[in-house]
Amino acid sequence: MSEFDNHLNLPARTGKSAAESGRRSQTLRGLKIRENLLAYIFLSPSLLLFGVFLFYPLLRSVYLSMHSTDPAGRIHSFIGLDNFRALMSSGDFLSGIRVTALFALYTVPASILLALLLAALAHHLPRGRRLFQFSFSLPMVLSVGSSAVIWKFLFHPTLGMLNYGLELAGLPPISWLTDPGWALLSVSLMTIWMNLGFNFIILSGGLGGIPEEMYESAKIDGAGPISTFGRITVPLLSPTLFFVLIVSVISAFQSFAQIHILTQGGPMNSTDVFVYSIYREAFVNFRFGTGSAQSLLLFAVIMLLTLIQFKWVERKVHYQ
Repeated sequence: MSEFDNHLNLPARTGKSAAESGRRSQTLRGLKIRENLLAYIFLSPSLLLFGVFLFYPLLRSVYLSMHSTDPAGRIHSFIGLDNFRALMSSGDFLSGIRVTALFALYTVPASILLALLLAALAHHLPRGRRLFQFSFSLPMVLSVGSSAVIWKFLFHPTLGMLNYGLELAGLPPISWLTDPGWALLSVSLMTIWMNLGFNFIILSGGLGGIPEEMYESAKIDGAGPISTFGRITVPLLSPTLFFVLIVSVISAFQSFAQIHILTQGGPMNSTDVFVYSIYREAFVNFRFGTGSAQSLLLFAVIMLLTLIQFKWVERKVHYQ
């Protein structure tokens, strides 16, 4: 017993209680080890898939970005950061980011606002809500390739329904996919329709989580529909809107299939988004080093945009 224990007149710890405490700590340590081991066993399939399809390709891209390849795509020599320097000096990086940013500016706000409007209308419908929700969720069923083929027929200059509608309205036809001024807008229109289903479902779920008592209280206080939407619906829906914004921006910067099917980066590189440039460099020109460098730069841009959104946009989010 220590002098402090003697001063406080505390009973001395017996050898038996100390041994029991030691055994208890060993038992708890063993349980913790077994629980951690069991957790890693259950996580091992997911970790294996992540390692094969995510971590290994990422490390392989870093490796390839520092090498040059021959015309057959085989690694030729180590060149360090020359691929990155060549991209910065050629202007391809800035041009691809500019087109991609413009594409995101066309698609992200429009798809979110349109989905929010449709979700709000469907949420307050007295009848036919399920049919309305089913109709606007249909774009999720189709793949990007199938949707692009359908819209390619709609954009046809002579047989397409869009120009037929313009002709009925007395307006001149538009070269949707062959005019540099309309090509990116046309692809953006198809992308807005394609993303509408996902955004609509997510925002409808967020609206369903808002208590009806909030709307009833606002109605009793004399608030109108616009005031209720701006002061109750949008603040309480802000976490869902923030999630949809993050996912939509990442999806816009990774868009490829509709570009490849509709325009293949043309005309005059007006739809040459950054992902399509990566595809052309790596799988058409077999310059895997340059393509890997571009993919790493795109990864850095998406990461930077996501961090900016978490830094500045999340301040406007109201969590319940």
